[in-house]
Amino acid sequence: MSFKIFPLPVKAIVIDLDGTLLHTAPELAESANRMLRDMGRPPVSQDLLMSYIGNGIHWLVKRALTGDMHAEPDAKLFDEALPIFERHYTELATQSKPFQNVMQGLDAMKAAGFRLGCITNKVERYTTPILQSAGLAKYFEIVVAGDTLPEKKPHPMPLLHSAKFFDVAIEHLLLIGDSLSDAQAARAAGCPIICVPYGYNHGEPVESLNVDAVIPDLAAAMPLIKKA
Repeated sequence: MSFKIFPLPVKAIVIDLDGTLLHTAPELAESANRMLRDMGRPPVSQDLLMSYIGNGIHWLVKRALTGDMHAEPDAKLFDEALPIFERHYTELATQSKPFQNVMQGLDAMKAAGFRLGCITNKVERYTTPILQSAGLAKYFEIVVAGDTLPEKKPHPMPLLHSAKFFDVAIEHLLLIGDSLSDAQAARAAGCPIICVPYGYNHGEPVESLNVDAVIPDLAAAMPLIKKA
C-alpha cells in the first residue's frame, strides 16, 4: 500500500534517529576505526563505514570486520570486537549533532498539534543519552529503541507498537526515515512513509525506495501533511 494523495491525514509522527534526526556517522565510523586499530587491523574509510550503518551496531561491527554487507565474521573475533567498539562509542556517541532544520521541523510539528515519537534500531543505552545531549528528548512522547521490543525495523512491530501507544489507526501514523529498513517497516505495517535523502541508505538513493515522498529536510514535511 502507498499513500500518494497529499496532504496526508496524520495524527502522530515517528522519526528515525541515525541519518534522519542526527548525523551519527562520524562518531560511529570513528568508533569502528578505533576498534580496528586496537585489534591491529587496517582502518576503513568513513564513506565505506557510512554505507555499513543502518541495521544496528552488531551489523556495523560485522561489516567493519569483514568488509562485506552480509558476511558473518568468526564468532570469536566478533565477540572480541564488539566490547571494544562499544567502549569507544560510549565515549563518542553524545557528540552527534542534528541535521539542518531538524529543530525547526520538530517545532513546527509540535505547534501543529502532531504527537511525536522516535523509532531507532540503536539500543536504548545509547539512544537516551544521545537524544538528551542533542536537545531532542523533550520532543518525543515515546522512544522505541532497538532493544525495546522483541523485533526492530524492518519488522513492523515498532510502528504497530507506536500506533497503539498513540491510540491512532496505523494509516494515520507517519514514519519519517532515511533507509530501506524504514521503507520495509512502513509497508509491512501499512503506514505512510516520507524519507530524507541525506541519511544512511547503504549508499543507495532513497528515491529508488517504495516511499510516498522524499523531502530535503524535516521541516519540508509540513506542506505534505494535515491533522487527521
